Amino acid sequence: MCGICGIIGEDDGAALEPMLRRLVHRGPDEEGIYRIPGIALGARRLRVIDPAGGRQPVTNENGTILAIMNGEIYNYREIRNELINRGHHLSTHSDTEVLVHLYEDEGIDAIHRLRGMFAIALWDQERRTAWLIRDRLGIKPLYYTIRQQEHGSGMRVLFSSEIPSLLEAISDWSIRPESIAEFLTQLYVPGPDTIVSGVHQLRPGQMMTIRDGRVELVHYYRLEEQQSSTSLWSIQDAKEQLLRELEESVNAHLVSDVPLGLFLSGGLDSASLLAIMAKRQVAPIKTFSIGYEHPFDQSFNELEAARFLARRFNTTHTEAILSPDATTLVSKVVEGMGEPFADSSAIPTYLVSAVAQQTVTVALSGIGGDELFGGYPRYLGLRAAEQYRHLPKMLRHYIAKASRYIGESGTGRDQSARLKRFLQDGHLPLSEQYRKWTTFIPAGWDGRLWGEHLEPIFATDRPLGPVDILFDQWPSSDAVNCAMGVDLQSYLPDDLLHMADRMSMAHSLEVRVPFCDHHLLAAALRVPSRWRFSGWQLKGLMRDMLRGLLPNEVLRAPKQGFMVPMARWLREDLREMAHDLLSDGAVRKRGYVNPAYVQWLFKEHESRRRNLSDQLYALMVLELWHRGLPVGAATRTAAAVYQ
Repeated sequence: MCGICGIIGEDDGAALEPMLRRLVHRGPDEEGIYRIPGIALGARRLRVIDPAGGRQPVTNENGTILAIMNGEIYNYREIRNELINRGHHLSTHSDTEVLVHLYEDEGIDAIHRLRGMFAIALWDQERRTAWLIRDRLGIKPLYYTIRQQEHGSGMRVLFSSEIPSLLEAISDWSIRPESIAEFLTQLYVPGPDTIVSGVHQLRPGQMMTIRDGRVELVHYYRLEEQQSSTSLWSIQDAKEQLLRELEESVNAHLVSDVPLGLFLSGGLDSASLLAIMAKRQVAPIKTFSIGYEHPFDQSFNELEAARFLARRFNTTHTEAILSPDATTLVSKVVEGMGEPFADSSAIPTYLVSAVAQQTVTVALSGIGGDELFGGYPRYLGLRAAEQYRHLPKMLRHYIAKASRYIGESGTGRDQSARLKRFLQDGHLPLSEQYRKWTTFIPAGWDGRLWGEHLEPIFATDRPLGPVDILFDQWPSSDAVNCAMGVDLQSYLPDDLLHMADRMSMAHSLEVRVPFCDHHLLAAALRVPSRWRFSGWQLKGLMRDMLRGLLPNEVLRAPKQGFMVPMARWLREDLREMAHDLLSDGAVRKRGYVNPAYVQWLFKEHESRRRNLSDQLYALMVLELWHRGLPVGAATRTAAAVYQ
């Protein structure tokens, strides 16, 4: 695990070191630099595979091929033995050296042989060609910017594992205004764009070729191409193959030369990883959970479920009962993300990473299980919407108008709100319904949304995002499959994996995600949605698949997200901070949203009429991010938006 960065093209010799300094948390153990005319590469290393010998950059025998990598190649031992049998001399037991020698034999097509999570920079000295490569599902990040070379022709490419590192080498950057709107509607900025104009991220399964100042982007892997026919499968076949693939993935992810553990939430995904780990690992597994001290926050605790599993599988269990200083914690999380990101699940991920890092260097996580096996209630909502479309359209229009009179008060407020939203959207195309369900502009606000500096850019209040395009492009006539395809291409890499990478690496901890293995993914995409939700149950097929491996108490338990009590915090612990950050003066200074909209959010939330914690937290994060910028940068970016 590492942080990597570099400059391909002209290098003034001064930019690489500041970029590396901003990546020390990703690789506190050692630093490596390679620089010749035309290319400069740097790596900060966290020792996981071959701690003594795996120093980066890594070269082949004659030094003509060189690579740096952030991530892990889980099948590197098999490939290493194969290379030795072919006559290669490998001087270390590292996975990055395996990559270099495999490229030497097979060229860039070698990338198809790799099983793992990775962001790679590879340099071929004889061909004067560089490649930047990101893994198939986007587990590891890689940001870049392309600039015209100051001297001579062609382009200059700068890249890094994180945006703050990349900005150390760029003096003329500015905010991309459209990203502000995307962030406020999605809680993250969908790739390939970022909050910074001209800075992009490689998409999952994408690589860049740089040769003679020319740049080419290609997809070596397309997730939608994994969607295939299920005609030869039965439900029993599906359960058997999926369990087999999950077990193989977990076993592959246990390759490590340093202590390894598991984030244990008590839910189905982490429980399944634990059960499979326990079948192979003789020594007690190290597991980690967190909970909250405040009596009003017990509904967010999964400690009892985690304790039950820890006892059942005899783990060495560590849990932290946390009552943190919320104001300090939120600031640390925003700083650790390095860019605006408002999924509040980042907060418990930050906390559990801090706990785990005291004992292990690597931790497995259940991220990805919901996307592969159907774990979100909105999937069942979309399945119901498909059935609802059989009603005449005029009747659905009438019901949508009548639904405005459904109340949203009392103990069933959340259920009433969901029903109201379902009926109001029932006449819309399914892709538009799904977009509305997964964005965060609240119903009920009828005034102007955007502030004076963004309103000219956005003629309407229509939320932006990738849902419409990705939904329609997914090769299936099943709307639920299309929705899951959207989430696999956007929500998973740009929110969940993005969050897990930053929050774990803020503590120099490597997080691995066995559900994001591309072999398991290919098997899961063969399963029709009606099987995934057997009995109209979330993860119905997965629950059946795991019978005998997990106790019934876990298999029958309802889904509970990895959450913090943000709604209460904003009314109590964070109330003063929120009002300071989002004062009328601060909101007007940024010019992103209408101050009256912010006042309405506070009024509705603090009166408990509705939970608007996501919207308020997103605006707080944006303001904290601005305040954390260097003074010159903050002035420059603000001016760029206002022009």
